[in-house]
Amino acid sequence: MDPVLLVASIMVSATPILLAALGEMVVEKAGVLNLGVEGMMITGAVVGFAAAVSTGSPVVGFLAAALASAVLSLSFGFLTQVLLSNQVATGLGLTLVGLGLSALVGAGFEGVRAPGMGKLWIPGLAEIPVIGPMFFRHDFMVYVSLLLVAGVWAFLKYTRAGLILRAVGEDHESAHALGYKVVRVRLAAIFFGGACAGLGGAYVSLVRVPQWTEGMTAGAGWIALAIVVFASWRPLGVLIGAYLFGGVTVLQLNLQAAGAKVPVELLSMSPYLITILVLVIISARGVHGAPGSLGRSFHASA
Repeated sequence: MDPVLLVASIMVSATPILLAALGEMVVEKAGVLNLGVEGMMITGAVVGFAAAVSTGSPVVGFLAAALASAVLSLSFGFLTQVLLSNQVATGLGLTLVGLGLSALVGAGFEGVRAPGMGKLWIPGLAEIPVIGPMFFRHDFMVYVSLLLVAGVWAFLKYTRAGLILRAVGEDHESAHALGYKVVRVRLAAIFFGGACAGLGGAYVSLVRVPQWTEGMTAGAGWIALAIVVFASWRPLGVLIGAYLFGGVTVLQLNLQAAGAKVPVELLSMSPYLITILVLVIISARGVHGAPGSLGRSFHASA
């Protein structure tokens, strides 16, 4: 296995998971548990693909995917934050809606090839031997995902809005007593999380596998949820977790291509088995860093 190609492939493989997990981390930081990440990702995948094919522009596809998934996420936000429905049940319903909607919209796009998206060579860095091909010759969404990690970290750590969001997630009743608009903050976080999930889904259909196939996210949304826990709700941890999962995924694909004497089914299962194993170990040691109000509904009269 060529190490240069391996590292470059890991970055591509990790990007959709990173985008979705980062968005979900912000949602959970606000005290909301949205299990509909898979549904939002697959919606982003089909809408992004349809928009890109129709306009010939991958950029339009990504923007359409982000908007569609963000709007879909607001349905979850309205049900859970305004009507106070159960967050777990509503999130699962959102996933089912996304899967069904994507199958309907995508029926006319099967077998169609997505418009190509060129690489963004960073001047002065892309020409560096070994390091250049590894890190500085990717499509623009790889760099957008890394910038989002840095941006979310800075937002949560250094801005007043980030402090308010964390306060709402830790104790929504105290935040409300201080005059903060809990529902508005949570809806904004849910909208951002939906947009990130949509970008992650569009990346799968426009870059990783540049065509539409029903169910093509293949559980990536559930992995994103697991990575948030693995990361202890920290942006850097999300980055590490996404790249570790991407590394395992690329490694098992390379082992299959190399004809490793291991059942293909076991290799295909390995990224998910390792994720489950890590979560079991974390649970046994105790989960740290979870927002205090995570999954709890806010009653304005409280």
